Amino acid sequence: MSDQRDVEIFPASDDWWTTQRGASPVVATAIHNGHNVRADLLPLMALADAERLREEDPFTEFTIRDVRNRIVFHRSRFEVDLNRSRDGAVYLRPEQAWGLNVWRQAPAADLVEASLRVHDDYYTMLTSYLRGIERSYGRFVLLDIHSYNHHRDGPDALPTDSGAAPEINIGTSSIDRARWGVVDAFMEKLASFEFRGRRMDVRENIAFQGKGEQTRFIHDMFPKTGCAIAVEFKKFFMDEWTGAPDVEALEAMRAMIASTVPVLEDALAAMR
Repeated sequence: MSDQRDVEIFPASDDWWTTQRGASPVVATAIHNGHNVRADLLPLMALADAERLREEDPFTEFTIRDVRNRIVFHRSRFEVDLNRSRDGAVYLRPEQAWGLNVWRQAPAADLVEASLRVHDDYYTMLTSYLRGIERSYGRFVLLDIHSYNHHRDGPDALPTDSGAAPEINIGTSSIDRARWGVVDAFMEKLASFEFRGRRMDVRENIAFQGKGEQTRFIHDMFPKTGCAIAVEFKKFFMDEWTGAPDVEALEAMRAMIASTVPVLEDALAAMR
């Protein structure tokens, strides 16, 4: 079994993202995995490391390590959020950040613009990356992996009721469900996976509806050839207040994602 060191990555402080390219029409991303904030912004931030970490998606990178095409973003969403449109990608007001006061001193316009250039460059890179897969396979599926909190009222408070918080929430609001039957195949495979003696609670558009910028962008840019599925794991795999991972749960999540890849590849091939 892995230990905590195996399920974390420690990129250089100025790295933006890493990509891996392989022979498959299935892609996975972990765009909220990052925790680093560049040096010129850190002194302006009011949030402590632990407060930032609570709203980030740590360990999501680990869950996609068996997907041959993967992209991992290393910057904190509090520096720039790739899953927001450009005009909201830097949280300048508390209402953009779950009521959190992100800054002790608002960043100057040139600092904000530097963050937004990363947003621009990421989407330029993503377009080129996906065009390559489109050329090779005609179609692709991108798994947009995230996680969400369910103990927001404190470590000792009751969690969010499970009726409103599935263990795996699949967001599909911008997907043409009639065209992309691969979504059903993906969900069925996830729901068949057994962990600790039971199957996972997999539901569609309950806690989230898949309205993030990355899925919207992909469906706009690749309307006939790209299907982007937003996958939100409830943070059953970690203590969201201390940041400590449940390594066994993470290994199960990794195996779960890996098990869907051949299913997705077969479903894409059947569309031709």
